Amino acid sequence: MEHSYTYDVTMFRDTFETRFTYLNGFMRNVSRFGARPALHDPISGKRWTYRALNAAVNRLAHALRADGVGKNDVVMFSLLNSPEFVFCYLAAHKIGAIACPVNYRQGAGEIALVLDDSRPKAFFYDAAFAALSSEAIALASHKPQIVVVVGSGEDASPAGYYSYADYTAHQPENDPPVDFDPHIYDETTRLYTSGTTNRPKGVPINNINEVLSAHDVMMHFPLGPMDRTMNMTPWFHRGGIHSGGPCPTLYAGGEVVILRDFAPRRCLEYAEKYQVSFLIGVPTIIAMLARTQERTPSDLSALRGIVTMGAPFEKAACEKYMQLLTPNIFNGYGTTETFWNTFLRPFDLPDMAGSAGRACTDDEVRLVELRESGAHAEPDETVPRDGQTPGEIIISSPAKSAFCYFNNAEMTKNKFYKGWLYTGDVGTWDENEFVTVAGRKDDMIVSAGENIYPAQIEAVLNAHPKVTESAVIGVPDKLRGEAVAAYVIPSDDSLTVDELKDYCIHHPMLSSYKWPRVYHLVKELPHTATGKLMHYKLRG
Repeated sequence: MEHSYTYDVTMFRDTFETRFTYLNGFMRNVSRFGARPALHDPISGKRWTYRALNAAVNRLAHALRADGVGKNDVVMFSLLNSPEFVFCYLAAHKIGAIACPVNYRQGAGEIALVLDDSRPKAFFYDAAFAALSSEAIALASHKPQIVVVVGSGEDASPAGYYSYADYTAHQPENDPPVDFDPHIYDETTRLYTSGTTNRPKGVPINNINEVLSAHDVMMHFPLGPMDRTMNMTPWFHRGGIHSGGPCPTLYAGGEVVILRDFAPRRCLEYAEKYQVSFLIGVPTIIAMLARTQERTPSDLSALRGIVTMGAPFEKAACEKYMQLLTPNIFNGYGTTETFWNTFLRPFDLPDMAGSAGRACTDDEVRLVELRESGAHAEPDETVPRDGQTPGEIIISSPAKSAFCYFNNAEMTKNKFYKGWLYTGDVGTWDENEFVTVAGRKDDMIVSAGENIYPAQIEAVLNAHPKVTESAVIGVPDKLRGEAVAAYVIPSDDSLTVDELKDYCIHHPMLSSYKWPRVYHLVKELPHTATGKLMHYKLRG
């Protein structure tokens, strides 16, 4: 049924749907703040103004256009936090393509699955990942038309591959023509998150999601043009690119300070030297910062806040961080599919430490009755707000989610229902809607901010010729939050723990963060009457 309006909506609708885009927001800053700093790379010492950043992005955009990359084509990149990461991200916006950053911590086989799922026209990788990336391309059925090597050693690129310098050489610095029809529903970024099987889940993020994710950060930090941010986690994560990373900072007109990879001493030195106003990282990173700051203090007087996601803080730890680092601690909870959705602000802490906070301004978070895996409670079948009754956490985030997966109708049906994401997280909520996360319905492990599904590791272990069966669980770990532990039934008495370690380390389908840290050789594993593994009994 067509909606009736009390006024002529034509100009508003046409203008809003085609102009309220992330690219237009960035270009406004190029015009307003052309001579102001936008991007700083401490390793090279280079600092780009908004005008210079736009010129560098344009060179890449023109190179891609010349090779026929355009509307809805995928530009995939396996890059450490770097200037080229930002260039790829923004150049995709410039030509109507889809920016697809890849988790370089994956195995070559996992990256090959992503290549085959998204079928990128262009693939950029850091020279540090040359062996990994070459193996991934060899394993993939889809071969990218353009392969570009970035960083140290790029001059020694394999035959048929470009170095980044050569690929963008002699390209014009003017803005390429917008010869496609931009729309707020266009997919602009695609992120991949782990699935319960080897199949990766592609999360489409559209233009309006990008803009409103930036708005969300600007509102909650708050973040403005005078701020400098440094995200201490990889930008290929939703919390990396969208929480104080390139997306919101460049939309707000601030400056991004690049941290190529994490080291606590270096982070604190950068924060002091470059007057960083917001640091962003997972709780394990914040704990390492606090320990380093306690031993050798840095001047953090410019710091306006530390934002963390991935796990809650305990009250004692929170109080310590507030004393050592900054009184302004923020703690968010969310998903790749929906960004962050609950938030603890400085005025909530330390009293509400341990909880995940309550819903962000434009989001709704509920806890609904628990159902068997694959079944959904109705969104209005909520559990009591008594801080005791467990329920599944569901999220409605229309500003920041496209409510689906790319090329995966089955998983879309399993996870999205009536405008809600069913997270699979189990928790409680209180009378003021503060949510406390207790665990997972599906046994997922969260280790140093990475989501790990036992089923994938079990499949790898079970393929070992000397293994009858395996079960994988998460066990408490002071550094990572959880570490992976494997229980293995040998089919051959000669099987050793060292043999299993070596097997997992060299398996192309296991990222390094998925390697079991603990192995137990056992004679039996607990099962239900129908033969399903009971992971919770191993944890008990």
